[in-house]
Amino acid sequence: MRNSSVDKLRQPRSNANTLRPDPIRDPNSFRIRSPGVVSVFGSLGRMSTLLPFPDLNLMPDSQSSTAGTTAGDTVVTGKLEVKSEPIEEWQTPPSSTSDQSANTDLIAEFIRISELFRSAFKPLQVKGLDGVSVYGLDSGAIVAVPEEENRELIEPPPGFKDNRVSTVVVSPKFERPRELARIAILGHEQRKELRQVMKRTRMTYESLRIHLMAESMKNHVLGQGRRRRSDMAAAYIMRDRGLWLNYDKHIVGPVTGVEVGDIFFYRMELCVLGLHGQTQAGIDCLTAERSATGEPIATSIVVSGGYEDDEDTGDVLVYTGHGGQDHQHKQCDNQRLVGGNLGMERSMHYGIEVRVIRGIKYENSISSKVYVYDGLYKIVDWWFAVGKSGFGVFKFRLVRIEGQPMMGSAVMRFAQTLRNKPLMVRPTGYVSFDLSNKKENVPVFLYNDVDGDQEPRHYEYIAKAVFPPGIFGQGGISRTGCECKLSCTDDCLCARKNGGEFAYDDNGHLLKGKHVVFECGEFCTCGPSCKSRVTQKGLRNRLEVFRSKETGWGVRTLDLIEAGAFICEYAGVVVTRLQAEILSMNGDVMVYPGRFTDQWRNWGDLSQVYPDFVRPNYPSLPPLDFSMDVSRMRNVACYISHSKEPNVMVQFVLHDHNHLMFPRVMLFALENISPLAELSLDYGLADEVNGKLAICN
Repeated sequence: MRNSSVDKLRQPRSNANTLRPDPIRDPNSFRIRSPGVVSVFGSLGRMSTLLPFPDLNLMPDSQSSTAGTTAGDTVVTGKLEVKSEPIEEWQTPPSSTSDQSANTDLIAEFIRISELFRSAFKPLQVKGLDGVSVYGLDSGAIVAVPEEENRELIEPPPGFKDNRVSTVVVSPKFERPRELARIAILGHEQRKELRQVMKRTRMTYESLRIHLMAESMKNHVLGQGRRRRSDMAAAYIMRDRGLWLNYDKHIVGPVTGVEVGDIFFYRMELCVLGLHGQTQAGIDCLTAERSATGEPIATSIVVSGGYEDDEDTGDVLVYTGHGGQDHQHKQCDNQRLVGGNLGMERSMHYGIEVRVIRGIKYENSISSKVYVYDGLYKIVDWWFAVGKSGFGVFKFRLVRIEGQPMMGSAVMRFAQTLRNKPLMVRPTGYVSFDLSNKKENVPVFLYNDVDGDQEPRHYEYIAKAVFPPGIFGQGGISRTGCECKLSCTDDCLCARKNGGEFAYDDNGHLLKGKHVVFECGEFCTCGPSCKSRVTQKGLRNRLEVFRSKETGWGVRTLDLIEAGAFICEYAGVVVTRLQAEILSMNGDVMVYPGRFTDQWRNWGDLSQVYPDFVRPNYPSLPPLDFSMDVSRMRNVACYISHSKEPNVMVQFVLHDHNHLMFPRVMLFALENISPLAELSLDYGLADEVNGKLAICN
């Protein structure tokens, strides 16, 4: 939603700062005031590669060229100049001979201090690209506070190392950046590594948000305070710990680690990643007040349907400027060409692309809408017109840059049609509309448009793993359960089994990964709505087994799966290791749960936020020594492909028996998984084994 009060906050300070039509139309008048700060930035400086930001002073009609160039390769250069604040030179006042002798020391000391003051706040001149002198914005007057002097006592949340007070470094006061930057990362490995950095940051944000939400709900129930916005609290805590990405430069163009189609549930997460720096305003720009040249430059916009005059057809977008709305988001006044609106006009003038994030309503999500990054757009036109409410609005026509992946919003619309009317969008290729034969809560599609293989239909589908009857009633924990009514409380037996805390929040999301999670079972008196009953309720998201040339059979989701949400159980026939060795001689396919990598350790890890955070070691599991035979009986999880960078993790769970040697293998989402995205799991294969193997570890 664009901020309707932004116009009031950005009133021109004087007549000299008001918009003048002649300079906007006359390109030559911006030769000195253009925002061409040369800056290259990456949140990991060691991976960044210098890329000269285009000099916005270079106008097409300029005839100057750099020395040493040929007539055929004329390079236009410009000089960036930042006007310093005028400081009057000290003039010694006239005085008599006796007075001058008496005040010499005082005047000399005053002049010395004046020179120190001027030198401290004088713009720092650095050597730019191509020998052009560029005035930076870091004057050197502000010195970083030593780490030992910049510490503050932070109280960790309950359950963090006996609630001891933790000493955490708190970053200085956060300020929006004052420089434009374009990031250039060379090489597939560098892009891959930065993608992982972004994923870890998002995982930290989601883990912290879920934790804060659970604590807020608990305190609210106990009457110890009102509920607060966990998404905003998590973002501000990460900001204070210096965990935001791309926060010290205003990024132009793509943000490393963020891909087209990435989905976000909260606006604050866009700020954490540096994708869009405004929590409410729809236009994010380098403001005129922070720009060295006094011109705003827009870098990203959020289209969320807050303006009635928007026209969105996907690749072409007519975006309405901000301002002129009341608290009910109704247009009540004319818009003005200031702030973000002027930033959009300036971005079009200089040919700067903008990132477009669309906010769309989506069913069964944890918030009212989701935000999808749809890529880069060029502003090709703008005009002032009378809107539907009868007030003047600014309109900007944006066209999507070619060569980008399919828009995430278009993928979500396609997936929605695919769930409800699959034959309308894909008339051929379906082998079965329910591979589970109604054994799951929702149908599992089977799709193959590559060849005639129908192998998944030849196996018996089971929704849950089959255990030997002898293990029920055995194990290290007695056949007892909690005595709670309707739902469990914090001090019940099941909570104590999990180390004194619940494993899930009210939405059924895993709070933190553990060796094993104990859910309420058949011996508990709580009802089916208890929040400690999650995995036993079975599959909730619609999945599709599909044929791929790269991975053979794979699994993709038709729904949006939230990070930390339960997906399904990995089902097969449980056998002992000795039995597995015998069955393997006959060619039966075995899966060894003990070989799955412990990705669960990463989920809920808040050590970056709270240095004294200690992951609980209780409850623990002995080494797993069983296998699952999936050669005849299996479920949809057995077709998930192997990957060293998975989006799905394994969490062992016990609920229908208490035998610690035979937990159930449950799958949870490691990140927000977009519709039609393929699921991947780390089977613990050796590095030399490629990712084309499913059902094998």
